[in-house]
Amino acid sequence: MNENMNNQELNELNENINQNEKEEQNSQMEETNKEIKIEELQKRIEELEKESNEWKEKFLRKAAEFENYKRRTENDQLNLVTYAAESFIKKILPIVDDFERSLEHINDSNDYEKLKEGVQLIYNKLVKVLDEQGVKKIEAVGKPFDVHYHEALMQKADNSVPPHTVLEELEKGYMYKDKVIRHSKVVVSSEDQAEE
Repeated sequence: MNENMNNQELNELNENINQNEKEEQNSQMEETNKEIKIEELQKRIEELEKESNEWKEKFLRKAAEFENYKRRTENDQLNLVTYAAESFIKKILPIVDDFERSLEHINDSNDYEKLKEGVQLIYNKLVKVLDEQGVKKIEAVGKPFDVHYHEALMQKADNSVPPHTVLEELEKGYMYKDKVIRHSKVVVSSEDQAEE
């Protein structure tokens, strides 16, 4: 019986040793797996940090580029506003030159017809430049009075035209493209003219 017991104890002891060895192996494997997972996670963290730094650099570069673009655009707009009339001024300077030449020779000539022709040529040149820029005269005389284009300074009775018709233009009105920049100052036929 002692021998049986010893065998049984020996078996139990062997089983315990085997169990302990298996547990130790499992523990070692778990530890190895944990270490591998930690290494993998650390590599992944390093990759993500690297990627994050790259994106951060790209963002900072784009932000700097945008600031430069914004500054350039603001300067361009400021220059555009500041020098907007430059091309118009360049076109009008030859007309100023013509006026100066005419003024230099005005005392030398007694021929008023030539002087009149010269002034008419300069006037035509100026009107052409204004026309090229989109500036047009508002036609007023004989037209019905329109508050969008005309400014009535007086009313006058005139039975030859319907009431509220522009009789005279005291100051010409102008449009720039589709906008009125100066209303025509006019005399308008009165409403009560038939009674008079």
